[in-house]
Amino acid sequence: MSRPTVRIATAFGAFTVSLDPERAPISSANFLAYVDGGHLRDGAIYRIVAACNQGPEIAHKIDVIQFGWVAPTPDAPPPLPPIAHEPTSVTGLRHVDGTLSMARKAPGSAGPAFFICVGDQPELDFGGRRNPDGQGFAAFGRVESGMDVVRAIHARAEASDRLAAPISITEITRGT
Repeated sequence: MSRPTVRIATAFGAFTVSLDPERAPISSANFLAYVDGGHLRDGAIYRIVAACNQGPEIAHKIDVIQFGWVAPTPDAPPPLPPIAHEPTSVTGLRHVDGTLSMARKAPGSAGPAFFICVGDQPELDFGGRRNPDGQGFAAFGRVESGMDVVRAIHARAEASDRLAAPISITEITRGT
């Protein structure tokens, strides 16, 4: 089975992700629906989680960049409904360096937000302790090229994990 790819361009360069619809069909289809529907054309990288913005109260630290659909108003609902959770215990995927995954609050709440791991992040897998529910996050792809761009973006972390000036997605195009 061919792995779909998506190229994401920013002012700091571009990176390409490939999806794993065979092992993570729900999350992969959701991401492609956001791309194909044009919902990420005005998207942004708006969150960088790094050592500099995780205080001592955070027991299980992670390193990720988060991006996705940006609401036009604070109360605007996402353009697509939330999806079912695909835990790593079911997919067999892991949150290693370059993994593409679904951001979420509770299981079944994921939708317009995605993140990329910078370094291995086992606390984000099923049974990991980053989220108190222990269900982990839904990995569904990986960075195929441009991890240097992802690392350069991650290096721009601020004192808050929410960027004061989000990094715009200047172009997003689907490959195969």
